[in-house]
Amino acid sequence: ASGIGRTRARRRRAAHAMVFAMTPASIRTHASSGSARGARSSGSTMPAAAASSVRASSSAPFASAKRHRRVTRARASLGSIGGARADRGTALAARSHAFRALASSDDADDASSECPVCDPPEATGVQPRAMDANDIDYKMMALSVAVGLAVRFACPVPESLTPRAWTLFAIFASTVTGLVAKPAPVGAWAFMALTFTVATETLTFQEGLAALTNEVIWLIVVATFFARAFIKTGFGDRLGLLFVKAFGHTTLRLAYGLQTAEAVLSPAMPSTTARAAGVFVPVINSLDVKTRAYLMGQQLQGGNVTSALLLSAAAQNFLCMQIAQAQGLVFENLFLEWFVASSVPCIVSMLVTPLIIYVVDPPGLKETPEAPVAATKALREMGPLRDQESKMVVGLGVTVALWIFGSQIGVSAALAAMIGLSILICLGVLTWNDALEQKGAWDTLLWFSILISMSGQLNTLGVVGHFSSIVSGALAAANFGWPQAFAALHFGYFIMHYFFASQSAHVGALYPAFLSMLIASGTPPMLAAFSLAFNTNLFGGLTHYASGQSAVFFGSGAISLPTLWKQGAYMSVVNFAIFGTVGMAWWRVLGLW
Repeated sequence: ASGIGRTRARRRRAAHAMVFAMTPASIRTHASSGSARGARSSGSTMPAAAASSVRASSSAPFASAKRHRRVTRARASLGSIGGARADRGTALAARSHAFRALASSDDADDASSECPVCDPPEATGVQPRAMDANDIDYKMMALSVAVGLAVRFACPVPESLTPRAWTLFAIFASTVTGLVAKPAPVGAWAFMALTFTVATETLTFQEGLAALTNEVIWLIVVATFFARAFIKTGFGDRLGLLFVKAFGHTTLRLAYGLQTAEAVLSPAMPSTTARAAGVFVPVINSLDVKTRAYLMGQQLQGGNVTSALLLSAAAQNFLCMQIAQAQGLVFENLFLEWFVASSVPCIVSMLVTPLIIYVVDPPGLKETPEAPVAATKALREMGPLRDQESKMVVGLGVTVALWIFGSQIGVSAALAAMIGLSILICLGVLTWNDALEQKGAWDTLLWFSILISMSGQLNTLGVVGHFSSIVSGALAAANFGWPQAFAALHFGYFIMHYFFASQSAHVGALYPAFLSMLIASGTPPMLAAFSLAFNTNLFGGLTHYASGQSAVFFGSGAISLPTLWKQGAYMSVVNFAIFGTVGMAWWRVLGLW
């Protein structure tokens, strides 16, 4: 056993040495002068002898093909992150992330050693998957197809529906099953569902892709490019460090500072995963190791609430409101109405979350006087606001202003985002290649357009109305008033997220049906739409696979799996209590019910 341990240690040191050799000379010099700080931020160490031997040689032989693949991934991670952020402090943080990926993968297969922090799934717009993007799970595919066949041929067609409507429902049931079972990547599975739908003449090609010109879906795509600009310019890092400098004297104050930073960043970075991977995980990893588990946990749980505060804080918010509008709800100023409805319960939850986790899972270190000093030093190294950051602020300011006031001059939210993106491209903050590289955004454009189109046709053909009448009749027979049905349906919607690894997929699969059932039960439509959308954000930290940001925080290695699940459970209870009492009282004042 001791021999195996020594072998692992030698492999780890060799891997670290090779990554150090790949680091540019200017960074190595900087790292040598601050090796103690680098060791703390990376959570790993490298012997001085190994470092000196590496500096004397620009390369080292690879011991095996497996290690070669691991170092290649580390090299790619350093290139993608370091290239986007020119400052030396960020490059060192990227190198520390690569160290952690290598150290944790010494005895793991290549497929299981990917580090979500080094290659965050949604920072590039890609939803997290438990499978490789090119894999096909034929067992899960057979299961998904079997569900559709059972619905179509084992269940009789209701008298109020046509065979065409029932066939579309069967295909939709098979598609939704595939979102949970993951027989293929989401985009590929949706594309196959569309192909089958058109081939069987259940829908025409135009009907199957009718939502492709939907403004809200394009708003999601364009908003993803803004998140990329935030990371590329490093402006998100600067904001995070400014809040650490202002609030970081104690761990609890630091937690509130990070939550405030998340709220400030959320209008411009409509992806909780982009904010986590691009800003908060690197910042927290630079702090004392005894504070990381607490800060990661409270940031994950608090970030879910922050995502519900503003419409533009998360992509799934736009998706929810698009579905609500497709079901006939009309909003005069959606951005303002969302914020007014969410403000009070979200602010209360943001104030409570760090404190509750501080009491239940306290940090190992409660006083952090060195955090503001470290943040000040990092800001000094970054220097004054760079030209690209200033341009980012200009483009962002115009976009946010149009999001808030654009409806008064006839500018839609999607057009406002397009104007902002055009400004960023003209100013050189983003290139069109940057936009093309956001594969997940283009993937979302396809698969969600297909789901929205199917959902709209289900409503047109009377399928949604058929099931809504069944639910409303069952609730009436059980003597359920709308408040009881409201609570039961929200609980069911929330608890079913244990079977999903994407909030957007959850929305596409369940939000239309649950919104219809809430309205059919007698719940006021506006209350049903907003509360269900807020609920969609709250389960983002339920498990380590519940969302992209959850995978990123867990992948940092700072928070254990049992702790994350435990915090997800008790904070769910806390948020249900807050939104069920404070939220309902506030919505009563607003006249939503």
